[in-house]
This record gives sequence, structure tokens and C-alpha cells, in this order.
Amino acid sequence: MKERDAAFDHLFRKVAFQDDEQAFKELFLEFYPALCVFAMRYITQEETARDIVQDVFFKIWKERKNMDINSSFRNFLITSVRNGCTDYLRKQELENRYREKSILSDIYTSPEEPEEVYTLKELETAIGEALEKLPPNVREAFVMNRFGGMTYVAIAEKMAVSPKTIESYISRALKVLRIELRDYLPFLLLFL
Repeated sequence: MKERDAAFDHLFRKVAFQDDEQAFKELFLEFYPALCVFAMRYITQEETARDIVQDVFFKIWKERKNMDINSSFRNFLITSVRNGCTDYLRKQELENRYREKSILSDIYTSPEEPEEVYTLKELETAIGEALEKLPPNVREAFVMNRFGGMTYVAIAEKMAVSPKTIESYISRALKVLRIELRDYLPFLLLFL
């Protein structure tokens, strides 16, 4: 393993100091498939996982002259892909939270009709009942994320599971909520 790591480090030095495209291609072909599998431990969408790995290699090529790698090239790649996945998940959470807050603020802006007030209270009750139908760990993750504003990574650390597990919990919770709240869909669509 150390000999292979030394060979990869040598190839990277050729990339960094000699702009050796063939050495870069060898590194890419060697690591790309395994890094995609590694990225899919964090990101469920295969295409997104591939994009993250490709971005890492693109940044390496672009910044090759200025890079200072303190560990083996293999470890550097793994850390870079993990960080790319974490950044992607964080960005997705922020986008989802913004989208949800926008929808909820539209829903909760003071309704003018008494019928709308009644429907909002009914919707709140239905959401509470739907949440009660979730398994405890799924409900806990969902509440921490959607109502507590915690990131998948923070929830994963608190619950001692992987971020991918939290992503799965949130997905399951949303599926249940979609089914349980389907009668309110026309009302919700008015505010989208």
C-alpha cells in the first residue's frame, strides 16, 4: 500500500511541477470509480456524487501549482471528496429550509377569510397527527431538521448515525407527510 501511495504521490508531483496530463489521467482513472462509490455513502444521487468527484479533480488540475498536500495523495482525495459531499448537503439543506420558510410564510400570512383560518388550524392539527405516525427516530430527525434548523451532519452526530441515514429518515418522513396531508394539497398549492 505504501509503495502504491508513493507512486501516486510521484504522479501528482509530475502533475504539479511538469503539467503532465498523462500522469493526471492515470490518477483520475485510478481513483475516480472508488471515489464515486465513496461519495455515494453521503449523497444518494449517483449523478451528483460523480459531479462532486469530478469537481475535486477539476480543482486539483486548476490549482496544481499552488497545492500543498501534507498527507498522501489518496488521503487528500478522500478528504476532498468528503468535504465536497458535506458542502453539497449543507447547501441543499439551506435551499430546502429557505424554500420551506418561504412556503410557510406564505401560508401563515394573515388569512382574510375565516374559512382560511379554520383550514390553517386544521392543517396544523393534521401535521401534528402525521408526525405522530412516524417512527421515533425518523420523527426526531425530521423535527430537529425542519423545526430546529439543524443540518443533516449535526443531526447525524447527535443521533450517532451517518448523514446518509439522516437523509433517508427525512425522505421517509416527507413521504409519509405527503400521503397524510394529501387532502390539504389544493390548499397548500395556493401558496406555492
